[in-house]
Amino acid sequence: MIGLGLDLCAIARIEGAIKKNEGFLRRFYTAEERAYLDLRGENLAQSAAAMFAAKEAFLKALGVGLSGGVAMADVGVAHDALGRPGYALGEKARAALAARGGNAAHLSLSHDAGVAAAVCVLE
Repeated sequence: MIGLGLDLCAIARIEGAIKKNEGFLRRFYTAEERAYLDLRGENLAQSAAAMFAAKEAFLKALGVGLSGGVAMADVGVAHDALGRPGYALGEKARAALAARGGNAAHLSLSHDAGVAAAVCVLE
């Protein structure tokens, strides 16, 4: 293991950002993530908050934070056919992971009581 990141995100905060700023989703989410969120209906904010937490957890696991040269939109979250989440990393995120000697990023998401959580393990 080369990195571990954990993040919590208030669902209401993301819901408010989506409602107040029409560019919020375009700024922080990939086209694939936005397509997934379009299908979430009343769970859109819950899913968006979990994805936001996943992005921050990845950046924390890398040890770079929000100003480390990897944009949040370059850290994508995808789901397999069974709904299992995983990372869909863009070019800069893959390069940053490789530069730290990593070749895999694992993700776990959860949400309850108005909060979304994400854990990222890099190896």
